[in-house]
Amino acid sequence: MHVVIGSILLVAVIVLSVLLLCGLPLGDLTMGGRHKVWPKNMRPIAIGQLVIQVFALYVLLAGGKVIPSFMPQGLLKFFVILFSVVFLGNMIMNAFSNSKKEKYIMTPASIIAAVCFAIVALKM
Repeated sequence: MHVVIGSILLVAVIVLSVLLLCGLPLGDLTMGGRHKVWPKNMRPIAIGQLVIQVFALYVLLAGGKVIPSFMPQGLLKFFVILFSVVFLGNMIMNAFSNSKKEKYIMTPASIIAAVCFAIVALKM
């Protein structure tokens, strides 16, 4: 169940990144809400985030044995633990965001994602 929940969250974040790339006014959910619509010069950041998020989804699914892993088990576990730590850090940054939407939507999402990755790591 934790892999399903984590995957749904990651897919939602991936969709958010794609929508930010397309110029939709969803910037209140990211980067402190500084830009309602991300300026074009910031959109490469969304591309970088998107690549990392897709990789995180792969790591979660492979670590949870939903899909085959194309990396050694030790390296996969390293990435599962790394993403758990990254999402904990993300949770801290979101909790102190100036944007209420980021604070109240993305903080719980980050906590849940971190827990999902941690459970996968413990089961590996």
